[in-house]
Amino acid sequence: MIDIGLTGWGDHDSLYTDLSRKTDKLKTYASHFPVVELDASYYAIQPERNIRKWIKETPERFKFVVKIHQALTLHADYKDYAETRDELFEQFRLMISPLVEADKLAMVLVQFPPWFDCKTQNINYIRYVREQLKDVPVCIEFRNQTWFEGDMKENTLQFLTEQHLIHAIVDEPQVGEGSAPMVNRITTDTAFVRYHGRNRHGWTKQDMTDEAWRDVRYLYDYSTAELESLADQIRIIQHKAKKIYVVFNNNSGGHAAGNAKELQEILGIDYEGLAPQQLKLF
Repeated sequence: MIDIGLTGWGDHDSLYTDLSRKTDKLKTYASHFPVVELDASYYAIQPERNIRKWIKETPERFKFVVKIHQALTLHADYKDYAETRDELFEQFRLMISPLVEADKLAMVLVQFPPWFDCKTQNINYIRYVREQLKDVPVCIEFRNQTWFEGDMKENTLQFLTEQHLIHAIVDEPQVGEGSAPMVNRITTDTAFVRYHGRNRHGWTKQDMTDEAWRDVRYLYDYSTAELESLADQIRIIQHKAKKIYVVFNNNSGGHAAGNAKELQEILGIDYEGLAPQQLKLF
């Protein structure tokens, strides 16, 4: 089974009527796609009321890919959020527990920064993350080529397999060491594919403010030919994966939703069990 979705549900204006734009974006989103990547959890541990509200607003078959807190991927200092890293992990586990209970957690996404390279210290940190989240599916996304250079590619994939960690298959600009190549291989029976676009010039920060950089980093519209090629890659892993989640992250220019819909059409997918479509107001 292949579930296609987007990162977040708030920035995809093409999906929403004037009514849902104001109040019911998640409900409307869930009438189009069966999975979403929750990014709010990267910036802050979400209160239980938010999690339970999102569970209530989505149909039974809907799933969340929950992005782990930024301090747990070493993007930020955990001391700004908790007394110890273990304590922050405990807060994160409590946050996702309602999703686990409701069977709405697809996986936890652990996306490491570009400077998280392949060395013993970082391998041990991944083991630590796995132990902290031993009861839930965990996906590891690298943004550093050293994990896949030469013989290290097979070693990395074997390590993820042994640790029962999902390998994030990514499509992103190839701009040197601070990016990861597409390695179309799976390490568990669940696959996660993440499309960031191919905006080489926007991928690395060069003489831009942080806000401007975020606006252009994921500015990309996949062509039909590119989507057909990506669909071929999905068909390859489909032979081994029981479940495939695909998420489009090229949100800057509003292209993600249209690209996701087109990929769904290319793959001949017609979802059942989604939320009812809202009627447009005239």
